[in-house]
Amino acid sequence: MSLVEIIFLAIALGIDCFVASFSQGLILKQNKTKNSLYLAVTMGLFQGLMPIIGYVGTNGLYRLLVPLSKWIVFVIFFALGLKFIIEAFEIQKEEAECIGLKCLIGLGIATSIDALVSGATIMLTHTNLPLACFVIGIASFIMALGGFFIGNYIKKIHPKYLAIAGGVILIILAIKSLF
Repeated sequence: MSLVEIIFLAIALGIDCFVASFSQGLILKQNKTKNSLYLAVTMGLFQGLMPIIGYVGTNGLYRLLVPLSKWIVFVIFFALGLKFIIEAFEIQKEEAECIGLKCLIGLGIATSIDALVSGATIMLTHTNLPLACFVIGIASFIMALGGFFIGNYIKKIHPKYLAIAGGVILIILAIKSLF
């Protein structure tokens, strides 16, 4: 993947962080700066580290996967993109304030499962792992921070459109991986 494709991947993966932080920004009323930083650091760390696990897991199966790599990349990105778009149309429950350590770790894991899966595509496309993890982590940090404050101050943006945009980006990356 090129740097531009890594950035698009990072933005698509960061949508979950934006949405989760946005919902917390709608609810949270105290210690906004401190809590937004806790949330953003957690999201950035989990998103930046999870691709390593996916990369290492895929590395063990490399010889079996190489002949199918472009199709595997296609299926992963296409499935994630479709998942984002489908979830955008599901009815969202009102989320409670979630800033404690257990909740932050839970949010970090929940929002980074897609990043774990992307580790396989990073490996199969021979992309620079440290660069990809850094870009994904930074993008997720920035998007989580932005989502929190946008949710806190504007309180009217619907995250559905962001999820759809993330899904479309992933589907475009899926189609591009075939060529």
